[in-house]
Amino acid sequence: MLVAPAMLVMLLVAVFPLIYLILVSFQGITMMDNSSDFVGFINYEAIFQDQRLWEALWHTLVFLVIALPLELVLGLLMAQLFLDQLPGRQIMVGLLVLPVVISPIVAGAIWSLMFDNRFGPINQVLGWIVGHDMPLLWTIKPELVYPAILVAEVWQWTPFMFLLLLAALSNVDKSQLEAASIDGAGYWRIFFRIVLPSIWPVMAIALLIRLLDLFRLFDIVWALTQGGPGTMTETISIFTYSQGFKQFETSYTAAVALMIVVFLSAVLMWALKRVELSR
Repeated sequence: MLVAPAMLVMLLVAVFPLIYLILVSFQGITMMDNSSDFVGFINYEAIFQDQRLWEALWHTLVFLVIALPLELVLGLLMAQLFLDQLPGRQIMVGLLVLPVVISPIVAGAIWSLMFDNRFGPINQVLGWIVGHDMPLLWTIKPELVYPAILVAEVWQWTPFMFLLLLAALSNVDKSQLEAASIDGAGYWRIFFRIVLPSIWPVMAIALLIRLLDLFRLFDIVWALTQGGPGTMTETISIFTYSQGFKQFETSYTAAVALMIVVFLSAVLMWALKRVELSR
């Protein structure tokens, strides 16, 4: 009786939208046709024939495969650096985590200004280094647009990995490290045999959180390129947004969204199971 109100709210917030999403995905609702008639698996068949969707999925995986290891390695290096009680440590940590508290769309807008080919400081600094103007079109040229997005993404979310890994490293048993050092174990042996197993549960959760975030990457890409040039940097989230809120392919968008939900749920359950088994 006491739990019933909370359960009702959870059902309304989570279960009802999911059920409605499933129902809409089997209908044929578009901008020109508001019919709620059952159309079978037409929308799901269209998914496998939509080349643009699979390209968007590929772009998403490229961002994920590059950004996730970079954020992990940089976050771990920063955590190792600030593990000791350095002078001004608290102030430096506070400054380093500022990117995380900024809204991603704001961070994207900031980097868009910094990458501006005429007034952006990045081109100006590069021009000072090489001795002549460097009017690089970071968000337009195909060979530069991916590095620009990755720099902005890694800049914002590396501090998130840094905070979690710093907390994990701080809780490693110091007596084990001292005993291993006395026994003659080197730095890398200590790291892989003692430190890494100790911080692995926290690291796995951090990787899982960032993996899910990167798979639905939207804000920074939208602020920098809106998926351009053309559809070269269009992620699966931007594709879904364009289909649903620009072309108003409502039922097809519902089918794509449901596919993403099922895929991410499967990845989440598999990852959590692996984390539980590794403990």
